[in-house]
Amino acid sequence: MSTHLDDHLSSHLSSSAAITKTESHDLALNPPAGWEFHSVGKKSELRRHFAFKDFSEAFGVITRIALLAEAAQHHPFWTNVYNQLDISLSTHDEGDVVTAKDIELAEAINGVVG
Repeated sequence: MSTHLDDHLSSHLSSSAAITKTESHDLALNPPAGWEFHSVGKKSELRRHFAFKDFSEAFGVITRIALLAEAAQHHPFWTNVYNQLDISLSTHDEGDVVTAKDIELAEAINGVVG
């Protein structure tokens, strides 16, 4: 049974290619909406902080993101305390750098959170 989530995933999360140095520079200047690009040495990541009304709302969003991530086999690093959620995205298989998969997952998360 296909769901809206499955349809959304079919158009996202398809590439794990590392981004080029030029793309990295462009991403640092223009990350996906609400996300920050961080780079230390050869490692990079996308980060975003969310604050929700309460724990239940935060947990609901975490669950929806988990379904996206599991279907894509691309899992974020996150921390959750009460209504706060912090997410970091990088591709471990590529040396802990931002890849197209991270950008696409960030955009998919934006679609969940709004």
